[in-house]
Amino acid sequence: MKPTTSKASPWWTRNVHADRRPFLIGRNAIQAALRIFFAKNDFIEVDTATLQVSPGNEAHLHAFATEALTTDGRALPLYLHTSPEFACKKLLAAGEERIACFAHVYRNRERGPLHHPEFTMLEWYRAGESYEALMADCAALLALAAETVGAKTFTYRGAEVDPFAAPDRISVAAAFERYAGIDLFASIGLDGSTDRERLAADMRRVGMRVAGDDLWQDLFSRVLVEKIEPNLGFGRATILDEYPVSEAALARPSAGDHRVAERFELYACGVELANAFGELTNAGEQRRRFEIEMAEKQRVYGETYPLDEDFLEALAVMPEASGIALGFDRLVMLATGASRIEQVLWVPVAEYDA
Repeated sequence: MKPTTSKASPWWTRNVHADRRPFLIGRNAIQAALRIFFAKNDFIEVDTATLQVSPGNEAHLHAFATEALTTDGRALPLYLHTSPEFACKKLLAAGEERIACFAHVYRNRERGPLHHPEFTMLEWYRAGESYEALMADCAALLALAAETVGAKTFTYRGAEVDPFAAPDRISVAAAFERYAGIDLFASIGLDGSTDRERLAADMRRVGMRVAGDDLWQDLFSRVLVEKIEPNLGFGRATILDEYPVSEAALARPSAGDHRVAERFELYACGVELANAFGELTNAGEQRRRFEIEMAEKQRVYGETYPLDEDFLEALAVMPEASGIALGFDRLVMLATGASRIEQVLWVPVAEYDA
């Protein structure tokens, strides 16, 4: 793609930088405060490699590909990681118990007010602790970010959240019932299997679009995006909990209900901020789920990514743990009142044609 020449003044012009600078100073202050928070809570900050043999194995995440040249000129494929997750879990397998990581990550096909091809992911992991501990962490970090920059509320596109209020918590099934009028469990078997036709019928009943080639996963995502997410994180943050097992490839099933998994997402002002798991540690099951994800990626996009065999080997000896990925730039946006992600990035990637 050729860079566009009709855009507004670039980020480095003095007037544009002057407008962005308060957001950037806020970013630095929040990052420093969060580092202190993790240090006080006995987390070790780690720094993971950007280049990986696999960028991740989620069907709808797109990576940047590159290659490494050996001394004799052979080309070996590598990718810029979409998350530091695999590397962090290897560190858990190595014996680390509480780790945190500010990582630059890379996702292709993503650009918009909340999306940027290179951004900062804050991930942290607790070995031997439940994923409910991560919910408490999220509440503490929202309040800390606001306190650091003197914000009484988080704001985005006219929406407001009290960052000092305890987040609401609602299950995905309860949200389907409340906001879409759909009984999600009617289309999920006790073993986690899914019934496409039942979900399609329920969606038609409430006036939602269903295409002939939609899979159950496609229908689930449409309800989530169109009916559920627009109602989350207003007034106070929302924790959307207990995703169906089929929608939580890296999470372990819930002990109380094997139809759902230990996965939650955090929303504020309608913005998805974080994605958390009670981590799956069954290497064989993880391989099976990755293969399903890559089959779906092949079906939809005509490509796949390799599995990280080193990660799967480490997973077999990794302790029980919980982990979370939080979009740090988005947190800064909400705390400082920025309207676009480029406002909180010191050096944004150059604009390019759509």
